[in-house]
Amino acid sequence: MNDGSNVSSKVGVVPSLGYFLSTARNVLAARMDRAVAPLGLTSSQIGVILLLWYERARTPNEMSRVLSYDTGSMTRMLDRLERKGFLLRQRSQADRRVVELVLTPLGRDAAQQLPAAIAAVMDDQLRGFSAEEVTTLVHLLQRFIANDAETGAVCTGAECPGGAADGSSGKDSNDSNTGND
Repeated sequence: MNDGSNVSSKVGVVPSLGYFLSTARNVLAARMDRAVAPLGLTSSQIGVILLLWYERARTPNEMSRVLSYDTGSMTRMLDRLERKGFLLRQRSQADRRVVELVLTPLGRDAAQQLPAAIAAVMDDQLRGFSAEEVTTLVHLLQRFIANDAETGAVCTGAECPGGAADGSSGKDSNDSNTGND
């Protein structure tokens, strides 16, 4: 919709794109919360557990950067996950100034269960969508996100069908989050 028209001035508040994007995010977060509640997690905590499991981040700083959380919000989330027994903070052997995050056995068990739980929610939420429609939705959202120069590519070429949002091979992963958990 790059014809120079101002979309926001042509629609009301309720039927606006922003309203539907926000509502879709809230619906998905609520469904994920229900799905991961038996594991003792919230939808906001899924990212931390999976990033540790897949070794995409290992320090609070890396977590904050990858998940787009401010350091205060990340500290509070890590405190909760540590109190629940999902992770431990420990000093790096290579550099004692660095704190590393490590999944506990409970955290590793949850990490192994999360992909199936997430897939079940997504499969149900996308019920009635064709594979082509899902691919189109993903590409459109990638393009939408890529229009923010402050936001990096949301996935690498290997993780995105057809490459990164800008059509290149991709950059760093960067998930947007509100900081709520």
